[in-house]
Amino acid sequence: MSEWKKRCAEEWSLQGAPMPDSQDWKSVYDAKPLGRNLLKNPSPHGVSKDTPPPEPDLPEEPRRGPPCFQPDGDFSGWTTSTETLPYDRSGIPAGAVICQLPQYSWFTMEQVVDLKAEGLWDELLDDFQPEIFIQDWYKENRLHKSIFELHVKLLGADKITVISEHSAKPTEDRSAYSHTWKEVSYVFSGYGPGVRYVHFQHRLKHQYLNGFYEALSSDSSVMVRPTKTSA
Repeated sequence: MSEWKKRCAEEWSLQGAPMPDSQDWKSVYDAKPLGRNLLKNPSPHGVSKDTPPPEPDLPEEPRRGPPCFQPDGDFSGWTTSTETLPYDRSGIPAGAVICQLPQYSWFTMEQVVDLKAEGLWDELLDDFQPEIFIQDWYKENRLHKSIFELHVKLLGADKITVISEHSAKPTEDRSAYSHTWKEVSYVFSGYGPGVRYVHFQHRLKHQYLNGFYEALSSDSSVMVRPTKTSA
């Protein structure tokens, strides 16, 4: 066994995983694809789950000008888009005088992880099928009953074929407020051969009403673990 192959096997405890001699094990070792976060720029809002989320700034007077629906942040590494939602007029009695209604928008961030480019190899993904661990954190708030969505797909080599997928759409208890981060996580296992990419997408719902009130996410991660479990 080559020195670099031996290092990979020992450091990642790859018992039972296929490790063909044809693989460039020094490149694999240098890439360290197992046990690290494969997402780029995992906290684009500049906040961390390890510290309390910031409180929103309350404007002293109504904001003038058009609504703002784009949050601040460094979104390098992400593809972003904004969907402005129509006003919700349900529950408003006929003839009522409306001064202003809150307007909501979904802000979507997504990126695709190329597993082979990150250092993983065909035999590991197809035969061993290591766990792929997904984790995300979002700031609790009472803007709306639904402020966060997570959608993750394991894709084939064509970036189109969906081999496995998972979605999470948690709802908020608007009667209570604990000012904390909430975790959303999932483990893909026993997903079958052919996985080459991970498409990671999350959506945050923002509100505009005399000011911009944003939902926040932090420490998003896609991690391949050197372990295998049954589906």
